[in-house]
Amino acid sequence: MNARTIGSGTDTVVLAHGFGTDQSVWDNIVPFLTQRCQVVLFDWAFSGSVKDPTLFDPVKYSTFDAFADDLISLLDEMNLKSVFFVGHSMSGMIGCVASTKRPELFTRLILVGASPRYINVEGYEGGFEIPDVEQLLSSMESNFHQWASSFASLGVGPGDPISVDKYKKCLQSMRPEVALSVAKLVFYSDQRNVLEKVVIPCTIIQTTNDAAVPVSVGDYMMKMIKAKSTVEIIEAGHFPQLTAHVQFLEVLSGVLGFDI
Repeated sequence: MNARTIGSGTDTVVLAHGFGTDQSVWDNIVPFLTQRCQVVLFDWAFSGSVKDPTLFDPVKYSTFDAFADDLISLLDEMNLKSVFFVGHSMSGMIGCVASTKRPELFTRLILVGASPRYINVEGYEGGFEIPDVEQLLSSMESNFHQWASSFASLGVGPGDPISVDKYKKCLQSMRPEVALSVAKLVFYSDQRNVLEKVVIPCTIIQTTNDAAVPVSVGDYMMKMIKAKSTVEIIEAGHFPQLTAHVQFLEVLSGVLGFDI
């Protein structure tokens, strides 16, 4: 998983990237965090940075539990407990699942642009209708690199071409069949029943211009999670760690008890 530990301090922060990226998505905030705590970075098996193609088995990784088990194994191997887990996008829900299996591993979950379900259903706004998801997956299958270019712009949002290019390159480094498999898992998933099982305090970071996750999802998650939770709003798109990293660090420093 290309795991590495940098920095030092009494607290450990684990940074988990989302779909289509790798640990480099945290580059803007790592220098600040490593001055104050121990930081763990890694890449999920689907990441283009993981060069061994045999490590991603689409059958194995057809559930969030498989990724949660990888996270638990990583923390056990590194002999870590009571970590601050920062999970972006799909990693937010992976962290939630892992916390229900092994709560002693976590002190707090910091869920960034996370969503338990992306498809709208009566009484819940996920942000997508089923035809939207089907069209997205069809575009991935027909011309992956063209899809990656347009999806990067949509995901990052306007006004930051450097971040768009960074995300596009990360997406295009993925093997198309792997990206499609993970996208199906993410967009067809329904993890709402997991939320009420989470007993670890959560900070939910929601952004105002997220193309994938409506603002209402953050409030929904806060209401459903049984542990004490708060919602923090940042003026940004789906990647605040790229496009609004100062504001993102302000929220993190408040959670961790640091001065920015």
